[in-house]
Amino acid sequence: MSAGTGTLATETLAGQAVAADAYDPMLDGVVPYPRDVADRYLAAGYWGDRTLDRLVRDTAARRPHHPAVIDRDRTATYAELVKRFDAAAAALRARGVAPGDRVLIHLPNVLEFFDAVYGTISLGALPVFAVHTHRHAEMEHLAQASGAVLLLTSRQIPGLDADAFAAELAARLPGLPLAYAEDLCAEHPDGAVRAAETPAPCPRPAHAAAFLQLSGGTTGRPKLIPRTHRDYAYSVERSAEVCGLDDSTVFLAGIPLAHNFAASSPGYMGVLATGGTVVAALNGSPDLVFGLVERHRVTLAAAVPPLALSWLNSPARSRYDLSAWKVLQVGGAKLARATAERIEPELGPRLQQVFGMAEGLVCYTGLDDDADTVLGTQGRPMSDADEVLVLDDDGRPVPDGSPGNLWVRGPYTIRGYYGNPPANAASFTEDGFYGSGDIVIRHPNGCLSVVGRTKDIINRGGEKVSPDEVEGALLRHPGVHDASLVGEPDEALGERTHAYVVPRAGAEPPKAKALRAWLRTSGLADHKVPDLVTVVDRLPTTHVGKISRTTLRPAPRLPQGES
Repeated sequence: MSAGTGTLATETLAGQAVAADAYDPMLDGVVPYPRDVADRYLAAGYWGDRTLDRLVRDTAARRPHHPAVIDRDRTATYAELVKRFDAAAAALRARGVAPGDRVLIHLPNVLEFFDAVYGTISLGALPVFAVHTHRHAEMEHLAQASGAVLLLTSRQIPGLDADAFAAELAARLPGLPLAYAEDLCAEHPDGAVRAAETPAPCPRPAHAAAFLQLSGGTTGRPKLIPRTHRDYAYSVERSAEVCGLDDSTVFLAGIPLAHNFAASSPGYMGVLATGGTVVAALNGSPDLVFGLVERHRVTLAAAVPPLALSWLNSPARSRYDLSAWKVLQVGGAKLARATAERIEPELGPRLQQVFGMAEGLVCYTGLDDDADTVLGTQGRPMSDADEVLVLDDDGRPVPDGSPGNLWVRGPYTIRGYYGNPPANAASFTEDGFYGSGDIVIRHPNGCLSVVGRTKDIINRGGEKVSPDEVEGALLRHPGVHDASLVGEPDEALGERTHAYVVPRAGAEPPKAKALRAWLRTSGLADHKVPDLVTVVDRLPTTHVGKISRTTLRPAPRLPQGES
C-alpha cells in the first residue's frame, strides 16, 4: 500500500461530490471530506455550529465574573477576557487585517497570548501558531509558508531582545509588518470602539478554517496543519468531557500554550469552554510551577516527559503544598514506564497519559483505569468515530499485541496539510486515512502502546532496536535523569546504537562501561545494549519539547563526557 494510492477501506471515498459546506477553498491543497462522510459527522452531532470564539463567549455569558486567565499578578475574568478579545480584534482591523488573512502568533504564556489568538479569530482571520522559542530562521519559513500579513510578538519573551529581534526580522522579511501584542488592548483599552469599527465576532462559519498549527515531528521543518472551527471544537469539547473538566478546574500548562497539547487536550480551550481557570506559567521550572500549584490550588497540569522528569527530580517539591493537584497529564512523546511509575507516589497527582497529534487523533488513559493501563499504555481513542488501523509495511492488518504502523481517520483528523502536496501524497490515502509515522501495539481493550517512530527504529546488524525500550531501561538507573538512543552509520553493522545520557543532579555521572554492564543485568538483550554511551549536560528538543534525534544523529552537537 502506498499512501497516495492506498484503499484502506472497502469503500473508496475519493472523487465523490463534496458538499458546499464541507470545504473551505482557503485550505490550499487540502482534500475535503467527501459528502457522505461530512453528512454522517453532521448527523451524528460530531460537528456543531459554534466557532472557537463562541465557545468562550458562551462561557462568559454564563460565568462573567469567574477568573478565566491568571498571569502572574494579573487576573482576567471571563467578561474582561471577552472585552480584551474585542479590543484586540478592533486593533487588528485598524492595522488592515481582514477576515481570512493569516496572522503569525509568536508569544509566550502570558495574558496577551489569549488577546492575540482570540482577537484574530474574532476578526475572522487565521492565527498561525509559532512557538515563542522560534527565532529568525523558523519565523521566516512560517511567514513565507503561510502567507502571513502580520507578525504578533511580545516584549515578554524570556531571553529575547525584542527590538533586536524585530530589526533582524524586518531585514529578512521587509514585507511583513510586526506588532507587539501588548499594544493591541492598549490601543482600545476599554474595547469602546464605534460600532462601525468593531467587527462582528468571528464572521466566518464553523466549517471554515480557524487557524494553522505546526506539525510536531522530530525531523525537518514543521508542516502547517489547517483546522476548522467545527472539527477542533469537537476535539476540545470531547476532550473536556473525557477528562472530567468542570467549573472548578484550575489548569496549569507546563508547556507553551501554542502547542496542540496545551491548546486542546483538553488544554486552555477546553478549560475556557467549560468555565474553569487557566494559570499561565511563563516557563516550566519546578520552583515556578510548584509555587503556582500551591498559590492557585491547581487541579490539572500538563507536561511533556522531559518536563515531568524535571519536576520529579527536583528537591523543591518538598517545600510546597501540592495537595490540590489531582491529575498530571503527560503527552507529546512516549512516557517511559519507569517514569510513569514515579508520578503518583512522588508528586501526588494521578497520572493521565495522553497520546495525540496536531493532525487529529487523541487518546487518553482513563482516570479510573487500572494501573497496568495507566502505566503501560498511552490510552484509547477518545471518540467512537475514530477509525484506527494498525498495519504492517505492506498495508496488511496486524493482530492485536503486535507492532504496526498507525493509520487513523475521523471527525477531527485532517485530510491534508496546508499547501504541501508532497507531504499529502506521502501521509494520506485516497480514502482519508492519515499515516502518523508511529509504530503502536493495540491491546484487546482498545488501548494503544507507542513502540516508537518509523524513522527512529534502528537496524543494528539485522536486529531491530526500539529507542523507546532502551531509553526506558536507562531511566531506571538511579544516576540517570534522561536519555536518548540514536542510530549512527557503521561499516560492520550498518547502524550502531549510541546512547546520550543526562546524569541526575547530585548523582555521580554513570561511567559508560558500568552502565552497559548494568543494562545487561537488568535483562536487556545484548544487541540492545548501546554500543556507545556519551554523558551530556542536556538533550536537544524540538519546538514541542520532544527529544530531537535529528540533532543527535549522526554526530553530537552537545558537550560530551566519557564514551
